[in-house]
Amino acid sequence: MSANLNEIIANFDLLDEWDDRYRYLIELGKELEPLPEEAHNDANKVRGCASQVWLDARREGGPGPQTLLHFRGDSDAHIVRGLVALALAIYSGRKATDILETDAFAIYEKLGLAAHLTPQRSNGVRSMIERIKTDARAATTG
Repeated sequence: MSANLNEIIANFDLLDEWDDRYRYLIELGKELEPLPEEAHNDANKVRGCASQVWLDARREGGPGPQTLLHFRGDSDAHIVRGLVALALAIYSGRKATDILETDAFAIYEKLGLAAHLTPQRSNGVRSMIERIKTDARAATTG
């Protein structure tokens, strides 16, 4: 993905209209590295999302709290794919302990997304973030 979290936040701040923010979110999703077909499997599927979402985690180093986690993801819905891209910008490439301490919902709130997502999409975001944190907890213990 080409945009980091600080760039995403700055770009959201420049966009006044929600239609423009949604289009930007969709563009973020289009920039995601393609998830290989073999990673579209049941083990990577995120439960609790109305759309289909897959997250693939790779550990670097560890096991233990200093383990770095790298995520790739995909969805069958354009906006959800953008939400996946945002979650990856927040969490991918970070230490497991940092992932566990990061409140992505505060970032979604700061961007105004919490107020503009449907309840189904909000539940899907929660499921996605919980899946990432579950992977981080597993990395800290081995």
